Amino acid sequence: MKNSAFLLIGFLAFLISSCGKKENEGLIAVDSVKVEGGLISGKLDEAGEIKIFKGIPFAAPPLAQLRWKAPQPVIPWEGVKACVKNPPAPMQNPPAPFFAWTEEFLIPKEPISEDCLYLNLWTPAKSTEEKLPVMVWIYGGGFSSGGNTVPLYDGEELAKKGIVVVALNYRVGILGFLAHPELTAESPEQTSGNYGLLDQIAGLKWVKNNIGAFGGDPDRVTIAGQSAGAFSVNALVVSPKARGLFHQAIAQSGGMFTRGPGLVSGLKGAEERGKILTDTLGMSLDDFRNIPADSILKIPGRYGPVIDGIVLPSVRKAFEEGNFADVPLLTGWNADDRVSGNPDLTPEEFKTNAKKQYGGRAGEFLELFPAGNEVELQQSLNLQGVLTFGFQNYTWARLQSEKGQNKAYLYYFTRIPPGEPNYGAFHSAEFSYALHTLRNWKRPFEEADYALEKTMSEYWVNFVKTGNPNGNSLPDWPVFDPENPMVIELGVEVKPRAMPFWPQMKFMESESR
Repeated sequence: MKNSAFLLIGFLAFLISSCGKKENEGLIAVDSVKVEGGLISGKLDEAGEIKIFKGIPFAAPPLAQLRWKAPQPVIPWEGVKACVKNPPAPMQNPPAPFFAWTEEFLIPKEPISEDCLYLNLWTPAKSTEEKLPVMVWIYGGGFSSGGNTVPLYDGEELAKKGIVVVALNYRVGILGFLAHPELTAESPEQTSGNYGLLDQIAGLKWVKNNIGAFGGDPDRVTIAGQSAGAFSVNALVVSPKARGLFHQAIAQSGGMFTRGPGLVSGLKGAEERGKILTDTLGMSLDDFRNIPADSILKIPGRYGPVIDGIVLPSVRKAFEEGNFADVPLLTGWNADDRVSGNPDLTPEEFKTNAKKQYGGRAGEFLELFPAGNEVELQQSLNLQGVLTFGFQNYTWARLQSEKGQNKAYLYYFTRIPPGEPNYGAFHSAEFSYALHTLRNWKRPFEEADYALEKTMSEYWVNFVKTGNPNGNSLPDWPVFDPENPMVIELGVEVKPRAMPFWPQMKFMESESR
């Protein structure tokens, strides 16, 4: 009898132990998460709802002989690495407000370092079994500045809506995009110049391999970015090296569909410019790798992605041939999407330039972009500046709709943020509404702004969750149709409308073929 009692007690203890183990199985402990390289710890938000990890290494520091090389695997560490502080921003000139971009749009003044390949992560998941959708944010900055620690990129509020948010760093400027014949020769793939894009791909591989430890689903990853971040998303959509690492795309004010000069160049020309640079400096490549990074920043020049056919093929050609990641797309542009003022031209000079550029079609061009007087001229120059971005996103939506199986959704952002400086619905004005970070932007926001923030962030999160921005009783966002292009206008009112400037877009399209 006594033995039976002991057996019963033991069996009950086993049951209790088994149930407790099952109940706690997969719980995410903010003080110890295993990732590539070792264990990390993070912190909780003020409400104790969101687990925050800042400065998770996803590749080895690209220093010394790793400067201008593809990102290498993480260097393992011992113990628990505290990931609770912002990592260094990529090496760049110290941030200084300019144009419409106040300090909220810029990286903190420090730390800034070549040792920058870290990501920040926000997760609402309590268990690894939740498999929440993931959004990976890629910052803008013209490929010469930016970082994942910009205040308006904070992912806490979006995470509260039920997604895992990741913001990754990538090398910028000369350190991220220098091409050179010797760099190409030493590369196993015989290419150079796209180190910043390779960093992004390394970050996406880290997400695929590690996001499950944070309750994320590696098979439901959306890449998202604005300006150079949208250029990057465009590059990743066509890059063979990024295939299978994401499943949806968000691109705000940017793409690579137009031909001609810009941030993107061919490999041969980029190599030649790199060779001229080292020859002018009288330096070998080894010398160049060993000089301090802040000395390199003093070298003038613009650097950006390189069309090499390996990391980055021609975007337009890839789409026209159907050789791209066919994923759902959310894209669009802003009503005042410009990054500089107008060139100093008279109406007559504008008309003369039109005749030189468009020949027999100059009359058609001048009907769409009139310059009969100074007022018309400035309006046409403004519109040309805006469509520098808008045409990219329209073209992307059109080609996705025509060449792919998945749907595209196009937006047009018109809200002018209250306060100063007032540059209208300027380039970058929209993403704080979409990322639900108005609280980090020092403007006298009104009820209309907070309502728009709620609506836009819900659209974005719905898209991350389902590939469709609609739901939650939001105004219907129509699927893009190239034959009858509609957009969702995101402004004081949120409503579907005919796409603005379609005649101008069609003219630009016919000239870009």
